[in-house]
Amino acid sequence: MECNRIQIQNFRNIESADVGFDSGVNILVGKNAQGKTNLLEAIGFAALGKSFRTSHEEDLIRFGEEYASISVDFSDSVRRQNITVRMMKGRRRQIEHNKNKVSKISDVVGEFRTVLFCPEHLSLIKDGPAERRNFLDVAISQLYPVYLRSLQRYHQILKQRNTLIKSAQEDRRSFDQTIEFWSEQLAKEAAVIARYRARYVLCAQEHVADCFSEMMGRSEAPTLRYHGSSGQEIESYEDLSFTEKTYRELLTTRYDREIGAGSTLWGIHKDDIDIEINQKSARLFASQGQQRSLALAMKLAEGEVCASVCGEKPVFLLDDVFSELDASRRAYLFGRMEDRQVIITTCDPELLTGGHIITVENGAYRSEAK
Repeated sequence: MECNRIQIQNFRNIESADVGFDSGVNILVGKNAQGKTNLLEAIGFAALGKSFRTSHEEDLIRFGEEYASISVDFSDSVRRQNITVRMMKGRRRQIEHNKNKVSKISDVVGEFRTVLFCPEHLSLIKDGPAERRNFLDVAISQLYPVYLRSLQRYHQILKQRNTLIKSAQEDRRSFDQTIEFWSEQLAKEAAVIARYRARYVLCAQEHVADCFSEMMGRSEAPTLRYHGSSGQEIESYEDLSFTEKTYRELLTTRYDREIGAGSTLWGIHKDDIDIEINQKSARLFASQGQQRSLALAMKLAEGEVCASVCGEKPVFLLDDVFSELDASRRAYLFGRMEDRQVIITTCDPELLTGGHIITVENGAYRSEAK
């Protein structure tokens, strides 16, 4: 899969841009705060319908403007396609896929697949469970549309259920009348999501172990295990009815604890990935170098799993990560980028050699002669 071209208007500091990309390595070079990351953010937004830097869509519209637009031409081995997103202050965004209007971005997620790797991802191992859940959600949503739809329904139900729990601290009547319904609905979606997550972790495990061992030059291999709040063994998540029943029992028999806490205490929003090296928690006992190598291995594995499921390698978006890695990890990462399209940002072009150079200055982009 390749990103062929992006056209942008009024996005962040970009007033207007029309940028083409080569099929191999593309390097965005410029000083800080010139628009390198903004371009990657725009590409990622077209792919996922959300920014990796903010949850407030109006922040993406250029200061003083009323709208922003992103149009991405991309291709796979079969055809060339386009996704266009228009954002307007105070109005719902407009989305087109191949010039046909779609009602929501979830209808096109998975058509254009990307893997983003930025400095924040280097803390994927040592940070809290929310970061690893987000890693799973982004990766799986691009592979299976049904997962994203189930995830959206889950969070809508969770919001309703949490509101009901909070109200129960003052009035139990409405809570007692409707809590069982919301609990059953939440358990149903949780079972679907947990199965996809458990499958993904099993699939990624081998790729992560291989990448980590190659980087570290040792035989030690990490292990990944999906840690669900239901307490099931990873293999049992294949049985949807069993998983739904397990979550339903947790969600319908411990109301007093949840009312005391003021929120839902069980469900996929509490789950995690247990990552160990030599049977010890990588988050607690691994060195900083080991944790960074594991984070890098997980992002590379994301690309490998995507290729195995979809038959197409995703576009890699690397945001200033080479300056955060030592020489050996930089060499390893660059070596793994062969036979795929990569778009890299950097302030220091000496860290990289070869590729299509695009200089960036104050939201303007200029391709260098080859």
